Amino acid sequence: MADADASLGPALARIGADVDGMFDALLAVPADSRARLYEAMRHAAIGGGKRLRPLLVVAAAGLFHVDRARALRVGVAVECIHVYSLIHDDLPCMDDDDLRRGKPTVHKAFDECTAVLAGDSLHALAFEVLADEATHDDPFVRSELMLELARASGPAGMAGGQMMDLMAGDGALDMAAVTRLQQLKTGALIGFCLEAGGIMGRVPPEGRTSLRGYARDVGLAFQIADDLLDVEGEEAKTGKRVGKDGAAGKETFVSLVGADRARQQAGMLVDQAVAHLQSFGGEADLLRAIARFAVARDH
Repeated sequence: MADADASLGPALARIGADVDGMFDALLAVPADSRARLYEAMRHAAIGGGKRLRPLLVVAAAGLFHVDRARALRVGVAVECIHVYSLIHDDLPCMDDDDLRRGKPTVHKAFDECTAVLAGDSLHALAFEVLADEATHDDPFVRSELMLELARASGPAGMAGGQMMDLMAGDGALDMAAVTRLQQLKTGALIGFCLEAGGIMGRVPPEGRTSLRGYARDVGLAFQIADDLLDVEGEEAKTGKRVGKDGAAGKETFVSLVGADRARQQAGMLVDQAVAHLQSFGGEADLLRAIARFAVARDH
């Protein structure tokens, strides 16, 4: 963990400050009755979180010398989708959580109606950011970014994975089903982060194969690490409730193969992810560090 933090520390600090700064500008609180909605959005979006998804976008875009400010805008769009999903996942009708990123969840800090609207608004904001010319001067690039983020967020991606997760409470899933669930729920959005770098760099789809391979392996490794933290982590460090998967009777990578084998599998996935970057030089070092951090983290 110490080595991973040391190599990523400055990059994580910078992306965190940049994302918070952009959210602060985008979510200025108006002087009317919408103020509570904006305050709820700010509560969820500003401060806390690892910001790995925006960092992945910036790192992937850097492979193709894309302007960082433009890549950051795409990273913020991804973070909008991620944060909206957390707000909705935490609702009583879903996971019913009261702690997220070390502070009360939105429906606890405000109310359920405001939480639903805050999530809806962040979802909309993601596509507003991508559609803006400031994100890219090529309308075809902006269009492809919006298309791919929509696919990664909807029933063929994150939302579909969440539906599978909601249906998995009876503990009847095998390894293949759990893997598929997590490839949608967690992996699809991570996949977009890498895909976005190639899109902004005007790399044709057939030239993004290595990025997709990296994203697939890092996404699964990241989820295994989350499963391990749910079993072995400390709430004070994770910033969210632990032990909830076991309490809900859900099958995870850890429940299916045990902590030791799950940890070994995560390590193998990280090695595979790094191998997908063999055609790149030092410009891919940040992506390599992110892959190692994905399994070494304690939050």
